[in-house]
Amino acid sequence: MYRTHNNGILNISNVSQKVKLCGWIQKSRDLGGMTFIDLRDRYGITQLVFNEQIDLELCNKARNMGREWVISIEGEVKERSNKNPNLKTGEIEIEVSYLHILKASKTPPFTIEDESDGGEELRMKYRFLDLRRNPVQENLKLRHRIGLETRKYLDQLSFMEIETPYLIKSTPEGARDFVVPSRMNPTEFYALPQSPQTFKQLLMVSGYDRYFQIVKCFRDEDLRADRQPEFTQIDCEMAFVEQEDVIQTFEGLIKHLFKTEKNISFNNSFPKISYSEAMHRFGSDKPDIRFGMELNYIKPLTNGAGFKVFDDAEEVIAIALKNCADYSRKKLDALTNWVKRPQIGAKGLIYVKCNEDGSFKSSVDKFYSQEYLRKWANECNAEDGDLILVLSGNKSTTQKQMNELRLKLGKDLNLFKENDYKPIWVVDFPLVEKDEESGALHAMHHPFTSPKKEDAHLLNDSPEKVRANAYDLAINGVEVGGGSIRIHDRELQEQLFTTLGFTKEEAEEQFGFLLNAFEYGAPPHGGIAFGFDRLCALMGNKDNIRDFIAFPKNNSGRDVMIDAPAKIDDNQLKELSIDTIG
Repeated sequence: MYRTHNNGILNISNVSQKVKLCGWIQKSRDLGGMTFIDLRDRYGITQLVFNEQIDLELCNKARNMGREWVISIEGEVKERSNKNPNLKTGEIEIEVSYLHILKASKTPPFTIEDESDGGEELRMKYRFLDLRRNPVQENLKLRHRIGLETRKYLDQLSFMEIETPYLIKSTPEGARDFVVPSRMNPTEFYALPQSPQTFKQLLMVSGYDRYFQIVKCFRDEDLRADRQPEFTQIDCEMAFVEQEDVIQTFEGLIKHLFKTEKNISFNNSFPKISYSEAMHRFGSDKPDIRFGMELNYIKPLTNGAGFKVFDDAEEVIAIALKNCADYSRKKLDALTNWVKRPQIGAKGLIYVKCNEDGSFKSSVDKFYSQEYLRKWANECNAEDGDLILVLSGNKSTTQKQMNELRLKLGKDLNLFKENDYKPIWVVDFPLVEKDEESGALHAMHHPFTSPKKEDAHLLNDSPEKVRANAYDLAINGVEVGGGSIRIHDRELQEQLFTTLGFTKEEAEEQFGFLLNAFEYGAPPHGGIAFGFDRLCALMGNKDNIRDFIAFPKNNSGRDVMIDAPAKIDDNQLKELSIDTIG
């Protein structure tokens, strides 16, 4: 037996016991006649003490060990004279009588501490060392707990966890597929699933009326803080349900997770907002409702003054910042430069200061009188001491730009607190949207989403007016989940495929298996998928989902630890009937 206890469990009640411990050396302190070592495992830290007056050889052996060496010890639990209240084991220490070096270690390239001296890229390269750090371990423990509670909750509601394939057929679901060549079927490829969408629908046809899966999904898309090429979903589907059934069931799951993990209770139902209202008020389909600063549309109040930027714009949108009229020119210039960044894309930023004496100072004073600016302030409900910021341009683009500015200001002005969570359901999305460049129609969610019954008659002639029977859950500006009631009728599914530009042959080639299944007694069904990594990051108060993934990719989609992706041997390429270019 290597150990009788872990390093986070011993306390004052264990004094005088003989114990065996194992772990990694966190740090060593030589105080002349005595040497102290902090021994670490994933459960905690225990202080070891070596006394040269008791055993000089053992003490010298301890002095010659370094950080991250793996050791096992035997000794007696003693009460510490200098207790550490910040340590679970801080009341005791182990007087070591036996020491065995299990494995020496090179000096790590960065310190294995809560606040490490290693940069992100270095820690990613040595991720196996980074995973030893307590903050990373705490993140993965949180992930484990959320996964466990999800399974327990859904099991109590008679959901079955059923695995679906990873090697599937490439189908258009919005992002690029990762593809896998088939050696046994030369020139043909599998795709890795962007989601188990069609399979969970087939399970409903098969009679498994309550399915879930905590499942890996794969999308070849540009990365950001809340995206990875491989990510995890809590994927769920139910038969014989309508939209409200799904919403109530999975609102219950989210409430359960927040209660068990954060001890936060939501006493009321989560509010609902339509997609059109969300875009109008917040400029986002995943609005952060922890603070106000809602969008105001002032285009009619800007016309006729000769300011071409506003006159030529489709829309002029303003937000009001409470008690910020004292913003310096330096701050305003910084905000202007921020909205001009390529990621935001605004051409400029107009400001209006509502002075304490009732007058106005604006960057467009040349064009707009005090009377004009007063009307803007009234429309924005701005008072003396407030600051109005204005963007203009294409309506949808300006809404999105103003949403980004609103979120930045909410953070900069400390308008929300840590552990303040405000969930909101967004419903009544458009079923389809038009690509601005090609003019082609695309499914806003995916092509299996059913239209609202009252809008179905518009599908042929006015598809952009059709609302989807779809719903997303946003929390603090993060889309944590989304789903819909699915189409379960072959004729309606074929009609939507036609609207999306599929020929009958293309629809049959790509989705014939699903269309065929609909002819064998398909029940009405719907579901939802939650971004598991995003939920973990949200509950862990972090912005980047990488912090909650054991072995994540960097911003270029690379695993710098194992150096992947990488070229493969020419013989492998030949065996797969693949020739490369470049």
